[in-house]
Amino acid sequence: MTEQDLLFQTEDQLSPEPTEEVQTEKYLLFQSSGLLFGVPASQVVEIITNHVITWVPLLPNHVRGVINLRGQILPILDIRRLLSQEEQDNTCIIILQADDEQVGILVDQVEKMVDVDISAILPAPPRSAQKLVGGMCSLDDSQTMMVFDCARLLAHA
Repeated sequence: MTEQDLLFQTEDQLSPEPTEEVQTEKYLLFQSSGLLFGVPASQVVEIITNHVITWVPLLPNHVRGVINLRGQILPILDIRRLLSQEEQDNTCIIILQADDEQVGILVDQVEKMVDVDISAILPAPPRSAQKLVGGMCSLDDSQTMMVFDCARLLAHA
């Protein structure tokens, strides 16, 4: 195309083709039992460490106990126990909120926040950690993130 041709083109012809806007959502990544999970940032209330967990008798095995967080008593669920793994002396708790309920989950390590393309999230395989996972996706660094499902977790709490 010559310079003269460019001068006679209309503005519409010169503008780049419209690109599809990618819808993303922020996820907090954490590890437990060697698996990488992501939870929507909108459901994360806070992350606390080194908090005393009080053991309570007659609770299901996956409930490690409760904590008193500024006057609110919250159950703490051990992700390792939910995955039928050996428990560890973890000190990292993520406080999550789904609907009007709050719960703490005990995890091995909190990683970072990432933006995830919503269309890249695929359904979880049928026999995966069904109590916890609502889907999975590949991240930019070739890791597989399992989408943590707070509603399913609270249904099993």
